[in-house]
Amino acid sequence: MTFTAPVRDLLFNIEHLSGWSGIAGLPQHAGLDLGDVSAVLEEFGRFCADRIAPLNAPGDRAASRIENGKVILPEGFAAAYAQFVEMGWQGLQHPEAYGGQGLPRAVGAAATEILNAANMSFALCPLLTDGAIEALLTAGSEAQKATYLTPLVSGRWTGTMNLTEPQAGSDLALVRSRAERNADGSYRITGTKIFITYGEHDMAENTVHLVLARTPGAPTGVKGISLFLVPKYRVEADGSLGPRNAVRCVSVEHKLGVRASPTAVLEYEGATGHLIGEENRGLDYMFVMMNAARYAVGLQGIAIAERAYQQALAFARERVQSRPVDGSSRDAVTIIHHPDVRRLLLRMRALTEGGRAMAAATAGWQELAHPDETPASCPEAAALAEFMVPLVKGYCTEMGVEVASMGVQVHGGMGFIEETGAAQHYRDARILPIYEGTTAIQANDLLGRKTLRDGGATARRLAAMIAGTEADLSAGSPVAQLVATRLTAARGAFEAVVDHLCHTGGADPNAAFGGSVPYLMLAGNLMAGWQLARSLLAAERALENGSEPDFMTAKIATARFYADHILPETETQRLRITEGADSLLAALL
Repeated sequence: MTFTAPVRDLLFNIEHLSGWSGIAGLPQHAGLDLGDVSAVLEEFGRFCADRIAPLNAPGDRAASRIENGKVILPEGFAAAYAQFVEMGWQGLQHPEAYGGQGLPRAVGAAATEILNAANMSFALCPLLTDGAIEALLTAGSEAQKATYLTPLVSGRWTGTMNLTEPQAGSDLALVRSRAERNADGSYRITGTKIFITYGEHDMAENTVHLVLARTPGAPTGVKGISLFLVPKYRVEADGSLGPRNAVRCVSVEHKLGVRASPTAVLEYEGATGHLIGEENRGLDYMFVMMNAARYAVGLQGIAIAERAYQQALAFARERVQSRPVDGSSRDAVTIIHHPDVRRLLLRMRALTEGGRAMAAATAGWQELAHPDETPASCPEAAALAEFMVPLVKGYCTEMGVEVASMGVQVHGGMGFIEETGAAQHYRDARILPIYEGTTAIQANDLLGRKTLRDGGATARRLAAMIAGTEADLSAGSPVAQLVATRLTAARGAFEAVVDHLCHTGGADPNAAFGGSVPYLMLAGNLMAGWQLARSLLAAERALENGSEPDFMTAKIATARFYADHILPETETQRLRITEGADSLLAALL
């Protein structure tokens, strides 16, 4: 089936939820207006629909493979990537100083969603390059930035993130790869890295690997890890490419989903690498890349949900089966008329739009958190953005799996057949709650670093902001007042849980962290519902002015459905957290 980029909804969120007035007032975005943003996203949406989306199903069937040490991508990927680079899409949100377009993060997030909805396997390559760019901007030397950023921002070179090893999954304290200093100041890198997305391919001129390794005599554990830049082809002083470095791909994984994306096992056999920043601070620097990737993976969850929803909706409008339960027709009707199919479709839409709204708000806080640009708003915006990243990653990826599963359900038996495409979305979605840190890792981060560390201050600040939205809703239409009631109840559950966890965290860590994933799901549900409530207020204002009645009416309907059918699930999560520790910890396994 065809894919249509949800540009109108993305633009609505940028305008009304991302703090656009503050973003547009920043010096680096002077002169940028929503018309410019609309033109960019419309063009990118057409490119992805016409050029990238048609490669999705064939790429899944063909998959990447390795022959004689060379990784072969599905037909059409290299040509499409060359066009992607030629049109400058990699550099949308990256600095103009290195050839990028310098657009706000909220615009970059919208483009990331569009590309991943079109073809997640293809989009993983630019996604990892974005992370490498972020890491070099943060910790790279001026010489490294001058050499590597312009080709990375253009997309002529691609980037990877090399953390995991066979004996060390998410526990990076177990990393064994070695880095020995050479006489010229470079390092000799040895070791094996696994699960390296686009670790080997031939779409780009060069691939820049960012690699965690240990120097001789480094402290044990995570405090002894350093970060190294290891190019596939060594880079000469004039920026030209030299000989192949001593890193090779020994295999690619056979996977449940995202099959067209090569997930490589890389063997470093004395490769030449260059230290990024200081020795033994590699994990600090890598977290910049990891946080960028975690947020982007959350966008992937939204993207796959959008693709699954579009396909399920189209199928439900065409599939004729069974007479309606109200007897309004003697003949079979399209299944979209059946109440439970409507329930499935509306839940799919509400979860997708709620995640998208939450991601847009988070991107706005990320933009305003830059201290050199907005010193007055930096501390609060930074704290809010940091709190939200594990929610965008954890909640939106779990939601993506649920929505993709419901998409299969809408198709019925046809959904279980690969030819319809619904199964691919479900398979592709399943990796998202796992990579760049499982949902439990995100939840532990949310609880430990983002809630307990500041005594719940940021969580309570968000609750106060939500209460302000409730007041606006209570002064509005009957639908707005109903949503206010649901939002107030959900916020109450959130505040009760924050109080409980802050009290329990020090006294009984097992009990507190046993509820970390329910806490993440409760918080993500609430934050998405809050942003949809803000959407409702913006849509009602637009309707008063006669603007886009069909679109705005649909936004209001989605916000109400979310409030009625999804927000109440926060109470179930509250019970799991505040009253479920005994049964969790006492049961024999």
